[in-house]
Amino acid sequence: MRQQTFFEGQSGPDPLASRLRPETLDEFVGQRHLLGEGKVLRQLIDQDQVSSMIFWGPPGVGKTTLARIIAGRTRANFINFSAVTSGIKEIKEVMARAESSRLLGERTILFVDEIHRFNKAQQDAFLPYVEKGSIVLIGATTENPSFEINSALLSRCRVFVLQALSPEDLAALLRRALSDERGFGAQTVEITPQQIDVIANFANGDARTALGTLEMVVLNARREGDRTVVTDEILEQCVSRKSLLYDKSGEEHYNLISALHKSMRNSDADAAVYWLARMLEAGEDPLYVARRLVRFASEDIGMADSRALEIAVAAYQACHFIGMPECSVNLTHVVVYFSLAPKSNALYRAYESAKSDALGMLAEPVPLQIRNAPTKLMKELGYGKGYQYAHDTEEKLTAMRCLSESLEGRVYYEPTGEGSEARVRERVEQIRAWRREHEK
Repeated sequence: MRQQTFFEGQSGPDPLASRLRPETLDEFVGQRHLLGEGKVLRQLIDQDQVSSMIFWGPPGVGKTTLARIIAGRTRANFINFSAVTSGIKEIKEVMARAESSRLLGERTILFVDEIHRFNKAQQDAFLPYVEKGSIVLIGATTENPSFEINSALLSRCRVFVLQALSPEDLAALLRRALSDERGFGAQTVEITPQQIDVIANFANGDARTALGTLEMVVLNARREGDRTVVTDEILEQCVSRKSLLYDKSGEEHYNLISALHKSMRNSDADAAVYWLARMLEAGEDPLYVARRLVRFASEDIGMADSRALEIAVAAYQACHFIGMPECSVNLTHVVVYFSLAPKSNALYRAYESAKSDALGMLAEPVPLQIRNAPTKLMKELGYGKGYQYAHDTEEKLTAMRCLSESLEGRVYYEPTGEGSEARVRERVEQIRAWRREHEK
C-alpha cells in the first residue's frame, strides 16, 4: 500500500468538474443524437457490442467521461492513455498487459485522449491489437479525424461526432451541481436562474468551463451566515473575458477564414466584420488575414474594381508596420470595402480554364512569330519571323496569332458587366471584333 505524503494530505478537494463526473448514462448530459433511446451508440452500449471508435468533438463535451461509462457498462478493464505523455514504448507495455487480459477472457478498453497528437508510427502501433481484438480503442480528438488519424486506423474505428453542449444542457448541469452532495448540495447557495444562464452561455458548450466558472463564482460569493449569495458584481468579475474557441492550425482556423471570405463574397459587411473579429481576438496573425484579402481582391473582385488589389496590399503593409491591435481597423477598412465592392470572378475563371488546357496540352509549341531569337541559328530556324510590333500601328493592334493552332479561338477571359469591368468588357469586345475583321 502506498503511503500518503504530507503534501497529499494537505491538498484541497478535487475540482467541481471531477467531483461531478457522471458515472452512468442517466447522469450524462447532452449528446442525445447519439445516446437517446434507440440511437446507435446507445444501442451498442446497451447490447454490449462496443467496438473501436473515435469521439470527435470540442473540449468539455464528455469524451473521457463517456469512455469511462462505456467501460463500466461493458465490464471491461479501462486504461486511460495520454497521447501527450506516452510514446511507442508505453504503447507496447500497455498492449502486452491487454493481450494478457484477453487470454484470460477479459476485455480492455484503451482510451486515448488527444489521439491526433500521436504520429504515424505511434498510431500504427495500435493496429495489430485492434485487429485481433486485444483492445477496444476509444480515441478522443478535437481535430477532424479525416486529417489527423491514419487511414488504416480510422478504417477500423467508427467515428462519432460529439456536439458542443447547448446552454440548456449546461444550465441543467449547473443546477445539478448546486443540489448534488458532491457539489454544493450541502450549502445554501443563492443564485438566480438568470445568473445560471449567464454562466451557461459564457461556457460556450464546454461543461468543464461551466462547472469551473460556477465553482469560482461560489467560492468568491458573499457569505451571509449560512447563506452564500452570488451577486451580479461577482459574476461579472468571473466572466469578464470569454475565451474564444480557436486553433490556428486546426479545422476551426479554416472554418473561420472560409466564413470571412464567403461573407465578403456575399456582400455581407456585418457578417464579414464579425468573422474578422473572431479571428483577430482569438490571436490570429493579422498578416495571414491580410494575405487572404490580397487573394480575394483578384479572385472575387478583379477587374470590377482593380483598386481592390492596391488596397489589399496597402493593408498588408499597414499590418506589417503597426501590428495588432492597431491594425485591426485597417483590416476592417478592407473587409468592409471588399464586401461592398462590385464582384467579378472572371479572372479566377480565366485562369482555371487556361490551367485546364495548359495541363492537358503541355507540349503545345510557342508560335514561331512570338519566339525570341537571340542567336543566328534561331533566326535561320524561323524564330521571330513574321513578328508584328503593335506599337508601330495606328490602332496599337495587329492580327498576329499568339496561340498555337490547336488553341486558336480559345476564350479564357470573359469580363462581366460589374463595376469598372463593364468598360473593360467594351474594350475586349472592340479588340476581338477588330481582330476578326483583320484576320488573314
